[in-house]
Amino acid sequence: MKTPIILIVIVALVLVGMDGLYVVNEAEQTIITQFGKPVGGVAEPGLHFKIPFVQKVSRFEKRILKWDGDPNQIPTKDKRFIWIDTTARWRIADPLLFYTTVATERAAMSRLDDIIDSVVRDAVSGRLLVELVRGSDYQAPENEEEEQLEIEGVVVKKEDLVGREEIMTGILEKARANTPDYGIELLDVQIKRINYVEQVRTRVYERMINERKKVAAEYRSEGEGEKADILGQMERELKEISSEAYRKVLEVRGGADAEAAAIYAEAYNQDKEFYTFLRTLESYKKSIQKNGRLVISTDSDYYRYLKEAK
Repeated sequence: MKTPIILIVIVALVLVGMDGLYVVNEAEQTIITQFGKPVGGVAEPGLHFKIPFVQKVSRFEKRILKWDGDPNQIPTKDKRFIWIDTTARWRIADPLLFYTTVATERAAMSRLDDIIDSVVRDAVSGRLLVELVRGSDYQAPENEEEEQLEIEGVVVKKEDLVGREEIMTGILEKARANTPDYGIELLDVQIKRINYVEQVRTRVYERMINERKKVAAEYRSEGEGEKADILGQMERELKEISSEAYRKVLEVRGGADAEAAAIYAEAYNQDKEFYTFLRTLESYKKSIQKNGRLVISTDSDYYRYLKEAK
């Protein structure tokens, strides 16, 4: 009889131990509830004990959590309709308050939807598009010397314009002020994507294409001008080279003709009669061709050496 009682006691102790002991890891924090009411919490990792079958453990993340909102269509101050896609990082700072107000992460996400979307909408609608897209390192072009700018009918002073970082800092401060009531600490809010709505995007793309075409036409015009200058310079250099070569040809030919004339003159002065005879024979050779006839009179000087040869 003792053995069944011991077994029953052992099983009861095991069940009590299994339900009474629980482990908390490094990424968790817990709330202990008794009959649905919170009676305490544990944030330290390790093995802990609760009253079996009476108390229950609710576990919550200790790590940083991610929130992603749905893209919203919001008009800016200069009447530009854009899609804003935001994201945030948050964590459960007070698990007891978190449990009593929102209870679950899904409910917390829903509450963050309302808080962050409202703050982002107010911030975007009160700022120009140029402020939402430019960073803190933006520098105005040197040719912009005016103190005021008119953007889509809205006149603003340059010193009143801010960058995206300042806008996001203001959004974070306003949204963070509403989250401690739920045991939530909001760490960061950022804009993931800014895009035009479909109709505006089409017009923007067309304007970008036209601007690129204009720039391309300017580049082509500059290229054609450079091409004309290069071709003109090349043609001018070719003419200079040709002129210089022709001048040298004339100089060489003139020098050769002068040298030939000097040689002829020297030969003529050595024996005039022989020179005349030799030149006349050369003339015969060139004048009388195959199947050709030479008709001259007998008293011609050209026929003198032929008569003397008889």
